[in-house]
Amino acid sequence: MNRQKPVQSKRKGSAIALVLLAVVLLSAVGVGLLSLGLHSRIFAIRNASDITARCAVDAALTKALFEMNEKLKVQSWNDSDLPQTTNELLPNCDAIYSYTVTGDIDSGFTVEAIGKSNQAERRANSVLQLQGPFESAIFVQGALILKAGTLIDGYNSLNPGDTDVEVKIGTNSILPNSVILNFGVTVDGDVLIGVGGDVQNVIQNQGATIDDMYAIIVEVVFPDITVPLLPDMGTDIAVHGKTLKIGPANSGIYQVIELKRAADPGILEIDGGEVVLCVTDTIDMGQDCEIVVNEGASLVLYLDGDLYSGNNAGINNKNSPLKFKLYGTGEVGQEIDLKAKGDFSGAVYAPNAEIVINAGGDIYGSFVALSFELKSGGNFHYDEALRNVTVDDEGLRFVVEHWSEQ
Repeated sequence: MNRQKPVQSKRKGSAIALVLLAVVLLSAVGVGLLSLGLHSRIFAIRNASDITARCAVDAALTKALFEMNEKLKVQSWNDSDLPQTTNELLPNCDAIYSYTVTGDIDSGFTVEAIGKSNQAERRANSVLQLQGPFESAIFVQGALILKAGTLIDGYNSLNPGDTDVEVKIGTNSILPNSVILNFGVTVDGDVLIGVGGDVQNVIQNQGATIDDMYAIIVEVVFPDITVPLLPDMGTDIAVHGKTLKIGPANSGIYQVIELKRAADPGILEIDGGEVVLCVTDTIDMGQDCEIVVNEGASLVLYLDGDLYSGNNAGINNKNSPLKFKLYGTGEVGQEIDLKAKGDFSGAVYAPNAEIVINAGGDIYGSFVALSFELKSGGNFHYDEALRNVTVDDEGLRFVVEHWSEQ
């Protein structure tokens, strides 16, 4: 009995050693897991802070762009008091952002933005571009239909040597068959559809030739148009069977323009310089009647109602598209029926209007509409000169031309 006790003692010592070894190993594993968990948590916090800082710098650029477009709404632009902010809190988180806008209307504007979250910091610079409503040959909110055989191309009335004109037509819509390109249509450029749309579903191509088609990444915005201060003329413009010539002194607000045929067609001639008319109701042109913009004159027309054209009636602008602009200011469903005996030259911005155009010749200019249907047998030539804008033009907005993140 006494000889077996040392053996039992040795076994107990071995068990204790194994327990201690297991404790050490488990402790090491536990410390390792704690360290890994700590590092993972630190990494997650840093990553979350970096993402939040990115969101903050994006918010800074968005806010700066918004403030610049709000500043555009002021009647008289000046380059002083440009938007800026310092350490503004990003809602619903602990991030802050700052931005400063520098530059002037002639050389352009730059936004320098900073976003911070904890120790993370992100910086970004963007260049803002002043953009007018006539960036595309044709752009609509809904349906766009082109007659068979139509050619859409571009030129520059201010620079005939410019042969590299970017031509775009498109829609904000993503509904099926929003764009119908009939057989033989040729677009010397791209066809655009709304954000997230399927081009095969939205565009019904019945045998057209185009460069490319794709969905835009940012929805096109249609700025509201503000009618300038004009005298209320307290009367209509009614021309029956004769010709009436008006000039800059006749600029003002009228309720109706009515051109009717008698023995001869009713003709309204725009002559002698820049004429600005605001029509609060309708424009009604009977058979063979016309609004003629003479050489050297220009017409800016604000229309709150509908425009109707009889057979062989329409608008005859004898100048480049820059000299005739029609701004539709009516509610959704405004109707604009445009015709011309020969070529049509002009730019139409009517984002709430259903536009149908049927010219006797080719069309020169640009159209923005709720919907657009081209029924004429001529071709459509986009005038790139319409992209040249000044701060006094209508329908302006700042857009981000370029941006870089640091």
